[in-house]
Amino acid sequence: MKIDLHIHSKSSDGAFSVEGIIDEAKHREIGFLSITDHDNIGCQLEAAGLAENVGIRYMTGVELNVTFSHPKYREGKAVPLDFLGYGFDAKNNALCENLEKMAKYREERAAKILGNLNAEFQKEGIAALTTADFEVIQASVDGALGRPHIADYLVKKGIVKNRQEAFDRYLVKCDVPKYPLYLEDASNLVHGADGRLVLAHPNDPHGTSLAVLTKSLPEQTEIVKESMLDMVDGVECWHSRNDPETTSHYISFAKKHGILMTGGSDCHQKPIIMGSVEVPAYVADQFSV
Repeated sequence: MKIDLHIHSKSSDGAFSVEGIIDEAKHREIGFLSITDHDNIGCQLEAAGLAENVGIRYMTGVELNVTFSHPKYREGKAVPLDFLGYGFDAKNNALCENLEKMAKYREERAAKILGNLNAEFQKEGIAALTTADFEVIQASVDGALGRPHIADYLVKKGIVKNRQEAFDRYLVKCDVPKYPLYLEDASNLVHGADGRLVLAHPNDPHGTSLAVLTKSLPEQTEIVKESMLDMVDGVECWHSRNDPETTSHYISFAKKHGILMTGGSDCHQKPIIMGSVEVPAYVADQFSV
C-alpha cells in the first residue's frame, strides 16, 4: 500500500484542489493519505468525505510553523520549524479559533510584506503594487495566504521569472516575522483536539528544519531528545528531500524512544510527486482506524 502523509492543497500553497488531490491519489493507488496544509484545516472534512468515496483511508492533517530556539545554537536566536498534526478532531473549537487568528495574522503580514516590496520597487523604478493587486492575490488563495502566493503573483506580473527568483531578489529581504506559535502551544492545540504532533522533515536542506541549527544528525536528535520529546509524538522519517542517512538515523532514533514514524512527499503538485516516497506499510499500523 502506498502511503503519503504530507501533501498540500490550494488551501495553502499547493496547486491542486482537494478534489484534484484525491483523484490523483486514486490514480496513483495511494491507500493512506493526509492533506497537511499550512496552518489551515478548512478542507479536512471535504477531504475525508471524498477519500472515503473512492476507498482511500484518510487521516486529518495540518502543518504548523513553530518558533523554536535552543541556547546552544545560533546564540539562542529563534528559527522556524515545521510540525505536522495528525488524527485530530477538525471541528475542535480551540484549534479552529487559533488557526483563524493565524490566518488573520497571515493577511496582515502579507500586507506588510507588500509594503516592503513597494519600497524595493521604488528603488528599482518598478511600479508599486496596489490594493487591487493585493485583492487579486487574496482571491487566488483558498485558505492560508503566504509568501509563495505573493511570489507567484510577481511571476504573473512579469517582475521575476519564477518563484525562486522572487524569494532570492525580494521576499527574503522583505520578510515580516510569522505568527509566534511556540512548540508548547502547538502541542497543546493538537493534543487538545485528540491529535498527535510530529516533527516535520527534520534534516531538510532546503526547508525549515533542524539543519538550520546544525547539520550533524546526532546533534539534531539530541535537540529533539532534550527539547521536544515531552511535547511531540513522532518524527517524519521519510521525506522527498531525505538522503538515506537521514532516514536511517531518524528511524533508529524513533525506534529507540518509542515514538511515531511518519512519511510523505511534501507534494505541492509542482511537480506532482505524490506517492513517490517509499513509506513502509507499518507506518499505517501506528494509527488506529
